[in-house]
Amino acid sequence: MEICDELRSFEATGVYRLDGTGTSTGVTFVDPVRLLNGYYQRFRVVPSAYYSRSFEPPRQVQVEVGDPETVQPEKRRKRKRNQKTKPKELNAMERIAEARHQEARPLLLSAHESLVNDKYLLEHLSKMNEGKEHTLDVGSGSENNFIELGTSWRAPFYEITICFRKPHVVGDEEGPFHAQRTSFPLFNSIISVEAIEEAEGEFQNRHYILPRESCFLMTDFKRVRDLIPGSSDEGYNLIVVDPPWENGCVRQKEAYPTLPNRYLLYLPVQELAHTAGALLVLWITNREKLRMFVEKELLPSWGVKDPTVFYWLKVKPDGSLIGDLDLFHHRPYECLLLGYINVNTDAKRESNFKLLEGSQVIMSVPGAHSRKPPLEKLLSEYIPGPKPPRCIELFARELCPGWTSWGNEPLHFQDSVYFSQK
Repeated sequence: MEICDELRSFEATGVYRLDGTGTSTGVTFVDPVRLLNGYYQRFRVVPSAYYSRSFEPPRQVQVEVGDPETVQPEKRRKRKRNQKTKPKELNAMERIAEARHQEARPLLLSAHESLVNDKYLLEHLSKMNEGKEHTLDVGSGSENNFIELGTSWRAPFYEITICFRKPHVVGDEEGPFHAQRTSFPLFNSIISVEAIEEAEGEFQNRHYILPRESCFLMTDFKRVRDLIPGSSDEGYNLIVVDPPWENGCVRQKEAYPTLPNRYLLYLPVQELAHTAGALLVLWITNREKLRMFVEKELLPSWGVKDPTVFYWLKVKPDGSLIGDLDLFHHRPYECLLLGYINVNTDAKRESNFKLLEGSQVIMSVPGAHSRKPPLEKLLSEYIPGPKPPRCIELFARELCPGWTSWGNEPLHFQDSVYFSQK
């Protein structure tokens, strides 16, 4: 595929194959904003709202100017402390984690090099961000806190009003659109957006943009079994799980409540899977203790065998990594473990999907803390079962057309502050 054709495809899809072959093997750069904008007809995701971390003004460091006697002692104290600090020896778990990192390192470096060497894509990215400033009040606390509202005694009485635009039908022809407003219980109730285009929701004086044919259940962990389909042939072919893992950084920032790891053993993942097979995608952090729990206990309990690891490598708008690749506690990448449920990967047979093989690298500019890039287009050929596939995300914080989303705040990134009208 010619470079210009690849860029034109990137403009339309938000997916850029850095190997230049047009296949899904190797390394892929994605623009989540372009991917998400394909979901909407009347609205678009605001880049400065999605990439809020990249658009934030640089922090001003105040330097004290004055009597050296008042400034220098602090410097001396810091230097003295640093002199006493010895390199910390890695414990057994940390040594295993470092060995995993060293194994992945050549692949990650090669992937990043392919991005840095692609001058056409880098020029395109630099133009994409020109003249855009982060002026939206995103994450300021003015948005609804669904986690807190869902635990209130008032939760069963909260309703969301959704406005559907539907065309008047006169004979065999469609006339102008008219608005149909319907109210639904917001919590503990499955809500479906059955419309040919996005709908608009209103709750507590906040507006929400809801993708067409999306479905969500906003509830806590106790009601997750409400998602289990009536029969297994109505199950899901793609199951994405992004748990709120216990994490010191998250706890310090108070970004969201975390969940004890063992609770995840009770997720009905196997009961959600389609009889014709499902691809399971699990986002995990780089903690080795967590990785061992997932591989030895969690995935086997869900019926997932022989997982394949993908990497999400995070870069800045100029193409550089968001941090030092070898910084032990803050790696600039996250892992996805992918595996199949109800699929015999050893069977030699004709199938309508491609089996996973080998690690791959997905690169993108990250959005808000813990927000992940959309995956369906990247993984479409690996999804077993009927087409189009039935997809579900557990612990979701945003909606996708045709997907079911479950969690205690699936409308978080559907707030209209993240959108503008086309």
